[in-house]
Amino acid sequence: MSFLAVDIGNTRLKWALYPQATVGAQPIAGGAEFLENIDKLADGEWSQLAPPDRMLGCSVSADAVKRRVEEQMEELWVVPAHWVVASAAEAGVINGYDHPTRLGADRWVAMIGARHRMLAAGPARPMVVVMIGTAVTVEAVDVHGRFLGGFILPGHGIMLRALESGTAGLHVPTGDVREFPTNTSDALTSGGTFAIAGAIERMVQHVRRRCGAEPACYMTGGAGWKMAPHMSVPFELVESLIFDGLLVIAQSRAAG
Repeated sequence: MSFLAVDIGNTRLKWALYPQATVGAQPIAGGAEFLENIDKLADGEWSQLAPPDRMLGCSVSADAVKRRVEEQMEELWVVPAHWVVASAAEAGVINGYDHPTRLGADRWVAMIGARHRMLAAGPARPMVVVMIGTAVTVEAVDVHGRFLGGFILPGHGIMLRALESGTAGLHVPTGDVREFPTNTSDALTSGGTFAIAGAIERMVQHVRRRCGAEPACYMTGGAGWKMAPHMSVPFELVESLIFDGLLVIAQSRAAG
């Protein structure tokens, strides 16, 4: 029962094909497309795939983008598209959002993937789960799997564009991260990086205080590798966290 996992972010669509919807399965194919190129999937990489038996997707984009993906699938296969929507509880995670269905699907799926990864590695611990992309999200989960709440803040690119549009003369190339920047390019890059790092480290402090234990910390997202070297607390960088979560959900739903 082959399984197609789809992750639609703010900028790109990422996909992976697995031989089965089983936690720990390794992809047999995968790729990524910018959202403006979604309509080329059926004529491109997807045209070379054997028809999947199941599909589960996670999207933060508008319904129109999901529909474009469904149209590409319909050109090739007879397989229904299913999209994750956050719920009150699923796969061992309890949703503490004021309005559970309004929680972003990517945040929900990432927490589920991280929770399963943490439990597979040892005893239950609280968690901090971070996604670094166009936007940055920082989630807190307690030892029982309850989502306590999370931050949303602009990603580095949005910060820079905001400064360029609101500040005269700030049109400079991206610089390097320095402890003590001595030029404008480095000052902008360092400021954005340490602003994000500060928000993450503050959430780690909150979780320590709330839960009385050191949290397991996971980081994912397209720009996660840029942030990881500048963190003062240890994080495990997991590029596949959304796909891991989709596998957990698909397996849990099949079993239920």
